[in-house]
Amino acid sequence: MLVSAYAGWTGSLPPEVVEFRLDQALRLADLSAEQLVAEIVPTLFSSRAPKALVDQFAASMLEFHPSGLRATARSFARADLRAVLPSIDVPTLLVYGSEDARAPLEVAESLNTSIRGSSLVVLDGVGHVVNVEAPERFDATVRTFLRSLVRPEA
Repeated sequence: MLVSAYAGWTGSLPPEVVEFRLDQALRLADLSAEQLVAEIVPTLFSSRAPKALVDQFAASMLEFHPSGLRATARSFARADLRAVLPSIDVPTLLVYGSEDARAPLEVAESLNTSIRGSSLVVLDGVGHVVNVEAPERFDATVRTFLRSLVRPEA
């Protein structure tokens, strides 16, 4: 199961977007946790996400030390897993939000095309953290996928 995933930033995004994201992340890593959260959280949710939910998520992100962002961003920026995707030989569920500003639908569609037999589910009106913003729909999607893998006994 891949949720709001990439084949690495380099494997999924145009070079100018990769460069922008890496520069942004390195800049944000020098800010306080509060400043980092204020900049990142609005990009993670749709405009319709309840404020209380966004605030709760933001509070949990305050525990993340901004310097940890440096290594993560550098790894995402270097990663290009496109060559690996066709070798995936297991049922694969891809779940994305229709309003995901971080991993847009073009990324989802590319992964879906590259992973043989994958299933793409797009949750309408949801941003990047689909499991947080739409937990009931996310859980139902996962359950449906898992049930599809169970073979009835003969």
